[in-house]
Amino acid sequence: MFFHIVLERNMQLNPRFFGRNLRENLVSKLMKDVEGTCSGRHGFVVAITGIESVGNGLALPRTGPVRNGTAFVTFPLKYQCVVFRPFKGQILEAVVTLVNKAMSINGILRGSWAVQIFLIPDDTEFQAGDMLNYTTSDGSVKIQKECEVRLKIIGTRVDATEIFCVGTIKDDFLGVINDPAAA
Repeated sequence: MFFHIVLERNMQLNPRFFGRNLRENLVSKLMKDVEGTCSGRHGFVVAITGIESVGNGLALPRTGPVRNGTAFVTFPLKYQCVVFRPFKGQILEAVVTLVNKAMSINGILRGSWAVQIFLIPDDTEFQAGDMLNYTTSDGSVKIQKECEVRLKIIGTRVDATEIFCVGTIKDDFLGVINDPAAA
């Protein structure tokens, strides 16, 4: 689920940010550009935890090449970060964001990771009306927008910049854990 890894990135920086705070400017630009993004290979970057090296790792940052036609300079950075990557068999909690008749429920993980999870609502029936939902035959469980569910990932698909998951609630200790409409 969460992994602590080392990544590398070439950062382009305008010369107006050079000077005494060069390293701090590089780190703040790295955080702004990288945190919250998704790489299909590594997952969602949750937080940068440290900088291993700037340039060639000497005390003073060494610059890379200057881009042709501009004054931007490339700085190679190596940094440590925490990434989130879902995998098959993992149990997650998500908030239902969309309910539709196509037998799927679109959920987003709690937190700031916008992983799309398509939930297969087994043993339920679609209910149309003012609030679309899936309800069990005895009416004991109702899955609708904004409710929280605990689910199990049964499959993943990874693209270059996105991760998609398919989940189920048909197992022990899975299902609706919080329904704001019932409160």
